[in-house]
Amino acid sequence: MGLIAIGDIHGCASTLDRLLEQLAPTVEDHLVFVGDYIDRGPNTRAVIDRLLDLKAVQPCTFLRGNHEALMLDYLDLGAFNLWRMNGGLATLSSYTVNGNGYKAEIPVEHINFIRRTKLYYETPDYFFVHAGLRPNLTIKENQSQCGEDVFLWERSHLDAPSLAWEKTVVCGHTPVPEPLNTDKLINIDTGCVYHMHPNMGHLTAVRLPEREFIVVPFAD
Repeated sequence: MGLIAIGDIHGCASTLDRLLEQLAPTVEDHLVFVGDYIDRGPNTRAVIDRLLDLKAVQPCTFLRGNHEALMLDYLDLGAFNLWRMNGGLATLSSYTVNGNGYKAEIPVEHINFIRRTKLYYETPDYFFVHAGLRPNLTIKENQSQCGEDVFLWERSHLDAPSLAWEKTVVCGHTPVPEPLNTDKLINIDTGCVYHMHPNMGHLTAVRLPEREFIVVPFAD
């Protein structure tokens, strides 16, 4: 079975459709999405609808990003300010129903999708996670010693002189102008939602083990 990892989508539904068209995955492929499906972009609702449809016909693993965690904090704890500052209003806007006084109504199946996301996914050769891992710890040590904040928010590995990991880590979270491709680290967040910024504005996937990168520009 082929592995295809897909970077941070951030509500960019048309761009996701363009990428999937280019990938043309088959049932022999396992798609691993590294999180941040929601927030900031134009149509979170359409992104989740598309992923639910895809899951019905395609082997998929959906990881949790820090933005999904912020949404869950809002849903479960009423913690709105941090989510709002990180693009939550764009997500709520995509669920607004004009007939009910502009109140956002998030379908139960979308909330359940967010709740079922995983913190990481591991194969014999790769470790998939949203943000990254502590660079001075092995992967097993990260799993046993670190809380979910590391999996969702970590960035220290990007500047580390060496990485103590047993295998290649595939992540997103930190936008980069081009995919980062080293022996121990692959970063596929190429800032799709930041299409107004120079050198950003692409959605990236990588086929493994070939390390073939498929990159498409932001689409309205």
